[in-house]
Amino acid sequence: MKYSKIPVARSVVALCVAKNIKNVVISPGSRNAPLTIGFTHHDEINAYSVVDERCAAFFALGMAQQLKTPVALVCTSGSALLNYYPAIAEAYYSDIPLVVISADRPVERIDIGDGQTIRQKNVFENHILYSANLYSELVLDDEPVNPKLQQKQFEAQKHNEREVNLALNKAIEEKGPVHINVPFYEPLYDTVENIEVNPLQILPELKERTYSESQLQNYADIWNKAERKMVIVGVAQPNVVEQKYLDLLAEDPGVIVFTETTSNLDHREFFTRIDTLIGPIEKDEDREKLFQQLQPDILLTFGGMIVSKKIKSFLRNHNPKHHWHIDPKKAYNTFFCLNKHFETDVNSFFSGFLPLTGHAESDYGSFWKEIRKKRQLRHEKYMSEIPYSDLKAMQKIVPEVPENMIVHFGNSSTIRYAQLFEWHPSLKTYCNRGTSGIDGSISTAVGAAVSSTDPVLMITGDLSFFYDSNALWNNYLPSNFRIIILNNQGGGIFRILPGNKNSENFETFFETTHALNAKPICDLYGLEYSYADTEEAISENLTHFFEASERPKLLEILTPRKLNDEVLLEYFNFMKS
Repeated sequence: MKYSKIPVARSVVALCVAKNIKNVVISPGSRNAPLTIGFTHHDEINAYSVVDERCAAFFALGMAQQLKTPVALVCTSGSALLNYYPAIAEAYYSDIPLVVISADRPVERIDIGDGQTIRQKNVFENHILYSANLYSELVLDDEPVNPKLQQKQFEAQKHNEREVNLALNKAIEEKGPVHINVPFYEPLYDTVENIEVNPLQILPELKERTYSESQLQNYADIWNKAERKMVIVGVAQPNVVEQKYLDLLAEDPGVIVFTETTSNLDHREFFTRIDTLIGPIEKDEDREKLFQQLQPDILLTFGGMIVSKKIKSFLRNHNPKHHWHIDPKKAYNTFFCLNKHFETDVNSFFSGFLPLTGHAESDYGSFWKEIRKKRQLRHEKYMSEIPYSDLKAMQKIVPEVPENMIVHFGNSSTIRYAQLFEWHPSLKTYCNRGTSGIDGSISTAVGAAVSSTDPVLMITGDLSFFYDSNALWNNYLPSNFRIIILNNQGGGIFRILPGNKNSENFETFFETTHALNAKPICDLYGLEYSYADTEEAISENLTHFFEASERPKLLEILTPRKLNDEVLLEYFNFMKS
């Protein structure tokens, strides 16, 4: 097997393999050649080449999201590294393990005018779990060896091995991004054959906190006395909660459980579409009375970020007496009333907590379930009457998605439209809600498709697609990968938000209107392209869109730019009646 002649490069590769990091996404460059040589020649490494560093980082994010293990990224020095930042921020807030390994110039070459050189040390310090800044290592092969130089090299080697261990362990233990910055002296391309590498190894410590009965009893007492308890589940991986605990929550008449499309939880008693319940209340003449009836005594949350702005607004203005969050790592004060963080995983918490609870007499659940039933009837009536629009297009898509697919949603309007529908419970749904940006959504879906045995569907808006179209610039797109674009010729979300929507300033700088279509991009990257601009055309295309093919497919759905916002905003007015 071929190795880089530079010792630190060999140590980095060996430690990644030792900690079971087997997938590495590499962007081309010269300064990172020692790492590229080591990773691409190793029998246990799956190496992927993605030219655009921003796409590469989100590609790796999508892989790590599916594999649930760290994926490494390798790039050259300079601005290449900065292109990783959006995905690193997403990984930081979404608890996805990424190992960023950047090549660098030796410290004495920084800020002296060398090309492709920036200050890389701690460059991600606000959004990183650990930054390992390694020392440059010289290749000592002259005889006789200078003892002082040899000792200096030994000390540098031990520092580097320790730092790499600490960084990799942090990614494994805390599930998030870490950065390893590796400065290299030239020559960069020299190799050696079959050199055994035995770097220092520090094993990760996977701690699991549990709570005793006595620690939970006081909270169970509060729970048992409360007549109104609300559970909200944010972004979560599929099957994150054991079904028996979901059943116990559903049986309590004083509990209502709100889930979102990205929660990946299913129970017939749960409220799957938060906005269809709260949005109409905002429009109601008796809204204050209704909000007071909905206001919980206890709010219990788990999972990641919450999509619905309406539930955030409601609970920030109608605080519960208690807000408890379950998560082994962190708890955000989203509703400005957090007063307990249970630092454990959700199954461990429920296994100890739910046996201590009973059911207080309450009509909280039955009252809102009856309203939910009425809302569903109004939803069906409205959807049968609306004109062709984004909302109508989404309605046509939902029942046609095959079971057991992985579905990625683009941010802004796409995920919000998705929240208004019930999707098949076998689907596994994702969206980059850590930072909620449109950058990298296609690349994330591509990475997921590459690393998953299940087919992947990406549903996105036009701006998200065009912004990240370089995601298709690689050799790994599976033939069963599918993309649906809702093309409303601009940033449709801005027409939904307050503002003067008919000015030139709005259309140019907020909505950013355009007349682009995706066909040239599909021709460039080899995707099958189809197009629809009516309900009938959508139905016709979807009948064969998910059939097996030799190439991935893209369906572009054109919708009326100036009608979509009216249809959506009127939805909540109609639902309140």
